[in-house]
Amino acid sequence: MFGTMSGRRLRAAGVAAVLLGALAACGGGHGGDDPDPVHGLKDTLRHVTRKTTRATRPHLVKRCTTGTHQVRHSSRSGSGSHRRTRTWYTAEHYQDCHTVRSGTETYRREVRPERWCVRLDDVNGNRKRDDVWYRVDRLDYDRVLDADDHARVQFVPVFPDTGC
Repeated sequence: MFGTMSGRRLRAAGVAAVLLGALAACGGGHGGDDPDPVHGLKDTLRHVTRKTTRATRPHLVKRCTTGTHQVRHSSRSGSGSHRRTRTWYTAEHYQDCHTVRSGTETYRREVRPERWCVRLDDVNGNRKRDDVWYRVDRLDYDRVLDADDHARVQFVPVFPDTGC
């Protein structure tokens, strides 16, 4: 009498519980400790571009060797003095694979990650806390960029209490 709609609801509730647990464990995407929102007056913004360089690393490839080996089979029939054992062999194919180095490959190594920074005055209403830098995500950076100079803005920094 347990209908399919009830089963779907239970499954959906289970999926929602797992997702909420995963989000809580991840800290909402703002690092390990979830930082508190900060507010203040917009001062300056800084966009630090991503910097990469060419580098080399070993090129790894998968090499496989194939082979065969004989497998012995036997069956017994009869009983007593008429007991008979029949034996035959078959070839079994196998493949042995492992990773080996084959020269080098070039790739782009990140030297400096891209980041967006906002400098605030009067942080959290404290008039003595001026010129404090915060790293923010791209969406908060764009939102603060569109705000007027010295406008009151609020955001959640990417990392707590780190400059830019």
